[in-house]
Amino acid sequence: MKAILHVVAIVVLLGAAYFTFDHRKKFTALEEVRLQTIAEDKEVAADAEATETELKKAREALAAAEQKSEEMSQSLASIKSNATSLQREAGELDDKLKSQDEEFAEINKAREEVAAILKNLGQDITLDNLGEKIQELNTDLKTKHAKQEELETLVGSAEKALAATRAEMDRLVKREIDRGARIGRNAMEAVVTAVNQDWGFLVIGAGTNSGFTPQTGLLIQRDGRMIGRVNPSAIEPTQTIAEIDFNSIGAGVRLQPGDRVILAKPTAN
Repeated sequence: MKAILHVVAIVVLLGAAYFTFDHRKKFTALEEVRLQTIAEDKEVAADAEATETELKKAREALAAAEQKSEEMSQSLASIKSNATSLQREAGELDDKLKSQDEEFAEINKAREEVAAILKNLGQDITLDNLGEKIQELNTDLKTKHAKQEELETLVGSAEKALAATRAEMDRLVKREIDRGARIGRNAMEAVVTAVNQDWGFLVIGAGTNSGFTPQTGLLIQRDGRMIGRVNPSAIEPTQTIAEIDFNSIGAGVRLQPGDRVILAKPTAN
């Protein structure tokens, strides 16, 4: 009985030893797995940390690249804007140059025309002394204008004097009309009522009522002697204005009011 118990005890001890050994073996294997897992975790953590560092560097590099890209985009936009502005300015410069070429062509044409005009004006006139010559011409023109104004004043005075003379002539003519007309054309005789020696005409106190026509030749007599010839220029019913034929008047002779007028050629009755 004791032997059986000893055998059983031995078997139990052997079983316990086996289970202990097996458990230790399994524990050792698990410990190795655990240690390996820890090592792998550390390696993974280190790799992850390195990866995170690389990612951080990559993000920083990406941000810098994006900023650089933005700067380059802005710079490119500025360059494009400047290029557009330069193209526009170049176009404007081309237009301006073209306009200036046209202006230069017109200036050269004008210079040629001025040179031709100056050549016609005289050999001593050039572009260099043109201003001086123009001043001289302006001075001469002012002098001529003053002379013209003086002449116009004299003419106005002469016209007023002529009007007064004609008024006096009309008065004298009326006075002669009141004395009556001569009867008979062939024996017609009229009187010079006014003379304007400077203007070369005289007034006769007879007209179309006495048979005067523009074709009528008239002789001037003084004391029965013929002293000149006149030609009718304006004939009215009672008076005639005649131009003096100075070629028919002797030297030193001046026609005057009171001289007699007769027909150069008597008309047929």
